Amino acid sequence: MIQISGKTISQTFNEACRKWPEEIFLCSPSSSESNLIELSFKKVKELVEHWTIILREAGYGSGQRAAVLLGTNTDHYIFKLALNNIGMSCVPINPDYTQSEIIYLLEDSGANLVITNKKYEEIISKSALTSKNNPNVFIFGRESKNIPKSKTIPPNREINCETEASLLYTSGTTGKPKGCILSNQYELLCGEVYLNIKGPITLRENKDRIFNPLPSFHINAGVVTFFGAMLSGNCIIQPERFHASSWWDEIYETKATIFHYLGMVISVLLSEKNIDKTKLKYLKAGLGAGVEPALHTQFEDRLNIPLIEVWGMTEMCRILVVDEEPRMINTRAMGKPKYGLEVRVVDENDQEVPKNVTGEMIIRHSKETPRQGFFSGYLNKPEETEESWRNGWFHTGDTVKMDENNMIYFVDRSKNIIRRSGENIAAAEVEDKLYKNGLISKVACIAVTDDMREEEVMACIVLNRGIKISEKTALSIFTEASKELAYFKLPGWILFLDDLPVTGTQKVVKHRIFEIGVDPRSLPNVFDLRNKKKRS
Repeated sequence: MIQISGKTISQTFNEACRKWPEEIFLCSPSSSESNLIELSFKKVKELVEHWTIILREAGYGSGQRAAVLLGTNTDHYIFKLALNNIGMSCVPINPDYTQSEIIYLLEDSGANLVITNKKYEEIISKSALTSKNNPNVFIFGRESKNIPKSKTIPPNREINCETEASLLYTSGTTGKPKGCILSNQYELLCGEVYLNIKGPITLRENKDRIFNPLPSFHINAGVVTFFGAMLSGNCIIQPERFHASSWWDEIYETKATIFHYLGMVISVLLSEKNIDKTKLKYLKAGLGAGVEPALHTQFEDRLNIPLIEVWGMTEMCRILVVDEEPRMINTRAMGKPKYGLEVRVVDENDQEVPKNVTGEMIIRHSKETPRQGFFSGYLNKPEETEESWRNGWFHTGDTVKMDENNMIYFVDRSKNIIRRSGENIAAAEVEDKLYKNGLISKVACIAVTDDMREEEVMACIVLNRGIKISEKTALSIFTEASKELAYFKLPGWILFLDDLPVTGTQKVVKHRIFEIGVDPRSLPNVFDLRNKKKRS
């Protein structure tokens, strides 16, 4: 394993290439568009050096940012490493974003360059042209290999372990996504934390192949898995996305030993009636989050493959993980604090609650160095950064309880966040877009349970006077919102109500909308629009 203290990503990658030149580092399963791709550390280094030279000759350098929209594939990682070589920060773009969402990201990040391919050329070109900073656009894959010359002279700051490596956007509670600044050291620490996981998931030096169908613009695949593989001489297998029909063949073809999942993945896989266990001959374990306890037990009993549950977030490189027996798979156990992580459970006044009492989970590295191993802050949002760190602890927004043995159990999310298929959706952002619709008087977005997606967005709407409650009205609201919001953020359910409970300052009180025990999906004037939520 490679030591990372004081090193940059570039230095660490070069060391990995010297140590394991012929080992496979990046892999993509075969598809209708391409055959199986396997790239050794040596080959990846050649490609990275090629693009490093081109970027440098085009006048880019440290202190600048490049937005990257290439889809989830090996190309993304090659450009991420090339950018790091010259000190440019990588700003991944979610391919499901609408044009207005992309424009916001480009403007907020101040991106100097956008790297994309022909698949996304149209939306990127329009977004870049419309954005105030108007970054250069490079279409990868064309015959021309020339990257447009930088419009500005880069600051050319010193490149060290604290240099910004990535800017990852995460949903905020107040509306628009926030850019999380991640340093070189932070991202390498994420990989090191992966190596600390024990039990059946333990990574063996250049012997494991990690199948991760989660998107490269998320921290799970794009940082944690990527650097875990790099530091141990292993391979990250990156399909474009999860496909239930091809998952079994892809696992077998790529000889995956570990696979990553979200709760919905397990549910879908278990729906397969005729499972061919020979396809799983190389698999030793799965790593993920959000699987229902009953499905967890069913999967392990049926396939004899342990699922290791973890908890993490973009703002911190450490995780909670249930990697020791007994793993308590019939519960929502998240793990015990370890690996340089302290945890408290507190009430609304930040006072610690007794054992087995629910409260918000707050975390830090230690009293002396609370922010060690955490993100560098939210871009251009110093007040929000400090608020998240009030009283020297990072406030996660997750409601949990801790038992006498310090095992932490997930209960709910106290922050105004809806989690759908691994995507964190800010209710405030959806509400903001819906409020622009002239039909709507009041709106509150909440999470409702979904068998396939973990949670789904429900918009509770009070219409303006004279507007008729109907499916046509619901569809009209949905269609208008789709112009501004990525498909996964759109309301899967719309419920029309006569009114919403508010405070004296007219703030909606969401916990008072429904009586305890009421399933809002069963109420009158509710419309199911989940089948309308499709990628464009």
